[in-house]
Amino acid sequence: MRLTLKSASLALLAVAGTAQAQSAVTLYGIVDDGFNWTSNSGGHTLYNMSSGVMQAARWGLRGREDLGGGLAAVFVLENGFDLNNGSLAQKNRGSTQGLMFGRQAYVGLSSEYGSVLLGRQYDSVVDYVGPFESGTQWGGYIAAHPGDLDNINNAYRVNNAIKYASKPYRGITFGGVYSLGGVAGSVSRNQLWSLGAGYSNGPFTAGVGYLNARNPNVGFFGDNGASTAAAASANFISSPVYSGYASAHTYQVIATGAAYVFGGATIGATYSNVQFKSLGDTATSGPNPRGYSGNATFNNVEVNFKYQFTPALIVGASFDYTKGGEVDSATGANPGAKYYQGAIGADYFLSKRTDVYVIGVYQMASGTDSTGTTAVAAINNLTPSTSDRQSTVRLGIRHKF
Repeated sequence: MRLTLKSASLALLAVAGTAQAQSAVTLYGIVDDGFNWTSNSGGHTLYNMSSGVMQAARWGLRGREDLGGGLAAVFVLENGFDLNNGSLAQKNRGSTQGLMFGRQAYVGLSSEYGSVLLGRQYDSVVDYVGPFESGTQWGGYIAAHPGDLDNINNAYRVNNAIKYASKPYRGITFGGVYSLGGVAGSVSRNQLWSLGAGYSNGPFTAGVGYLNARNPNVGFFGDNGASTAAAASANFISSPVYSGYASAHTYQVIATGAAYVFGGATIGATYSNVQFKSLGDTATSGPNPRGYSGNATFNNVEVNFKYQFTPALIVGASFDYTKGGEVDSATGANPGAKYYQGAIGADYFLSKRTDVYVIGVYQMASGTDSTGTTAVAAINNLTPSTSDRQSTVRLGIRHKF
């Protein structure tokens, strides 16, 4: 009997050891903090501290279980937070309620044919074009395009998402996202779909992405995520670059990016065409105080450069140009606005996991913005200027674990 019990115990331990070897859960995170100077923040010079400019502060759990035959179960739970006050970083727009796993939260299956994932995730523009923007590389969110109007810098995430992502095949990857609107009696309301592809061959990489969101003010910019229709009376867009277009029935982004590496240098570029289509949908999308109709279109071009002087030191520079097209309103045509933005940055690595950095951004605006008034400079995620110019400098430290 003792021998039998001993043998059974050893067998159970062996099974447990095998299961442990085939499963893994990883705790990871980023802490990023620093000092900022902004020339015109709502009419005043601002000195302040802020969290997560280069990369948003976060902690997360990443898991994988081998199911056999090349199939694995995977999940990610990722929390965003403000390092300076400990609050949750992602909130439902128009609410003080924070999201426990507001950055990402998904579960799915992965195999040699790719991954199918369910939950809160990134769209294909972020996945396939995002890596080519200077803000993603070395400039942080302040170097993103004005108001992150094309979402290349991931200002907004996708709730209720079903995502497919392929494995690399001869340098090609591709994928897509579909988000259910969750509104009874209307399949298309608040829904989103997105497609993208990437290519890598030696020193050359490229990506393309497409995003289409219905009733975007509520379902995408509003971060609704509910299974019932949300009220369309509130405007959930904060940036004056496009806050006047909350009544758009559809938000569409077509974007592409590419980069080429030669020696220690990398030169890259992005282009995006952004359309707020069928303006005036006040019943299900958002308010329209200017009486806009038709479509509002933006074209954005960025060129960027970075150079790795040593394994520890990277410097970068970029220039971005955004042009808004003419749009009809109740009081006549709005001719649109133009935004010119330059950014420079330097990143020095004290170790593989800790770096210090400095970023400077300058923006100039002209024309008439989406609110129907003279355009003001509006560096992404900062309080807009009261004039046509705004600049900011960031000195920060980042640690990854």
